[in-house]
Amino acid sequence: MTTFLGLPGGLPHADRHTGQVEGSLRFPDAARTALADGQLRTNIGAATRTIRTKRAAVVAEVPDWEELREAGRAIKTDTMARLPELLLQLEENVTARGGVVHWARDATQANAIVAGLVRAVGATEVVKVKSMVTQEIGLNEALAERGITAWETDLAELIVQLGHDKPSHILVPAIHRNRAQIREIFLREMPGVDSGLTDEPRDLAMAARRYLRAKFLTAQVAVSGANFAVADTGTLTVVESEGNGRMCLTLPQTLITVMGIEKVVPTFSDLEVFLQLLPRSSTGERMNPYTSMWTGVTPGDGPQDVHLVLLDNGRTATLADQVGRAALHCIRCSACLNVCPVYERTGGHAYGSVYPGPIGAVLSPQLTGITGGDDPNDSLPYASSLCGACFDACPVKIDIPNLLVNLRAQHTEAHADTHRIPSAEQIAMAATAWAMSSPSRWARAQATTRAGRLLGRRRQVIRALPAPLSAWTAARDLPRPPTETFRQWWAARDAGEHR
Repeated sequence: MTTFLGLPGGLPHADRHTGQVEGSLRFPDAARTALADGQLRTNIGAATRTIRTKRAAVVAEVPDWEELREAGRAIKTDTMARLPELLLQLEENVTARGGVVHWARDATQANAIVAGLVRAVGATEVVKVKSMVTQEIGLNEALAERGITAWETDLAELIVQLGHDKPSHILVPAIHRNRAQIREIFLREMPGVDSGLTDEPRDLAMAARRYLRAKFLTAQVAVSGANFAVADTGTLTVVESEGNGRMCLTLPQTLITVMGIEKVVPTFSDLEVFLQLLPRSSTGERMNPYTSMWTGVTPGDGPQDVHLVLLDNGRTATLADQVGRAALHCIRCSACLNVCPVYERTGGHAYGSVYPGPIGAVLSPQLTGITGGDDPNDSLPYASSLCGACFDACPVKIDIPNLLVNLRAQHTEAHADTHRIPSAEQIAMAATAWAMSSPSRWARAQATTRAGRLLGRRRQVIRALPAPLSAWTAARDLPRPPTETFRQWWAARDAGEHR
């Protein structure tokens, strides 16, 4: 066993991989480009509204939904508290049932392990189950550099791959494409496709099925991720909607699973909770159409050469943060993306990260580390209005707004030594802190806001302010101040009650 579980009571920090889309911009710059794309906003808005509606309907059917959410949160909290022992238990049980466990500190090591396993059987192609973690480590690109072709078999991932594109959603990677665009991609990139192909969903799905069938039947090696791994049995689990995963998990002789170390759960009864939470929160279904589980090797049935690659890639560093470790609770349902007003308007590519949306805004910076420099991931904690919709939707109750604020504080502290001259925002925040630290000063400051009533009299909002406040009003309206402050209203109310 090659392991990084050498320290008592926890795991040492491992090397980090960026998980950043090549050539990505900082979020504010990328968002401006995305906001100018009307078709993108139309595609994403329609899709997220549909998913939200379906999710709301099936969640409303469950009388103990909040209790399930709390159970999921508690299981994840317990798992993170004893992650080293659970991973060792998982390794022991996978190995006892004929599987082989590999430990990878970072993307480079994980990619090398997978490539070595593929080469060992003499294969030059692999079929893949949809997997966020293999995108995180850039597995497809790493295999291509070694002369190995990876074929995506999930329909949305196939669309992205054939379109020479990047995923923009955790659950629906091609959410930014409409049917007409998908048809054009298939006609251009899919060998042997019927030139009369229409953009009807069934026709598109059947074209993809015919294209992939030969891949399934000839592949010697399959690569998957894992939604969950049960420590006390060594069982790995993949949930999916199309059946492509089942084909990958049963037909090839060699199966390689790459899994982030946070995906482990202690027992089968714990898995039961997540199999209720995940489908309702992700696809708006009562249960997954395909739930595949395998435990090591079964002679004469399914893959006979089974491998599990346990990936760190910055997760132990995240685990060391008592606040930030909550991001590791994520079960990749994408519910937070579908309710986020920022994601709905910019799409996933603007985040420049493999993990987009609210969860990406807190997970990606922690996997790479807040640098205080020009790393695009450093800007992600600011890609939020802090409205709290993500927290309300999360099936395991990750307090994403709190994590965002925590990461913003870390970013500010990391910048302290590099920016000697305070910015306008820092000056404004310092002045606000000074005023709010004294009741009398705060009362006087509130009173001065009444001067703002000289503006915005026509529409009751202030649409333009001089610099540096113009940075705020350039993107949003400012409510016109009320005629009296809350303190004044309270004092008048109190006086009226005592007359």
